[in-house]
Amino acid sequence: MLCEKLFLFLPRMMLLEKIKSLFKKKPDNTNAMKKFLIVGLGNIGEKYKNTRHNVGFLILEKLVENEKAIFETKRLGDIARFTYKGRTFILLKPNTYMNLSGKAVKYWQTIEKIPLENVLVITDDLNLPFGTIRIKPKGSAGGHNGLIDINEELQTQNYARLRFGVGDTFQKGRQVDYVLGEWNEDEQKTLQERIEKSTKAITSFALAGINNTMSEFNGI
Repeated sequence: MLCEKLFLFLPRMMLLEKIKSLFKKKPDNTNAMKKFLIVGLGNIGEKYKNTRHNVGFLILEKLVENEKAIFETKRLGDIARFTYKGRTFILLKPNTYMNLSGKAVKYWQTIEKIPLENVLVITDDLNLPFGTIRIKPKGSAGGHNGLIDINEELQTQNYARLRFGVGDTFQKGRQVDYVLGEWNEDEQKTLQERIEKSTKAITSFALAGINNTMSEFNGI
């Protein structure tokens, strides 16, 4: 008799649990979707400050200045935060040197619980004319050591990047000297305007999305 009662009671219990699960509050991912990790690649140290390879740092520093935020030295890099039109921007300048950038990117993406589609990496690009902006939702590293390391750490190439053209006016075999060299006189005339344009592309990425941002800023 007891066994028969249990047999009749169990299905009812299972039904009640099913009903409870339907009304159970689901995790709210809204806040996570409104957070963006913006990574500028570069090398730490005064001697690298104004080099072509550090344009990622320069762009983030300009954005921080515009938003009246400040960088603070945290684990694996300098971090700045600000909120704009309901979006939280977390800006990262890794202090691991260019070739080990991936460790910092992975750490801050994980600890801040930022979706991969909300990560944007800013880097210099030898294959683009000086000052040209090229935004892509994913892609190969293109021989860039910083991107190579990020790809390895994240185990994917599926994150957005903003490539800032630095040109390729160097002699054969002098690529390293070129990217670690400072901007020439002609470049400096329009550098700040191009950096300012890049900051607008970053905010567009968070507010308008990757496709609209590519349409508006690519190639300008």
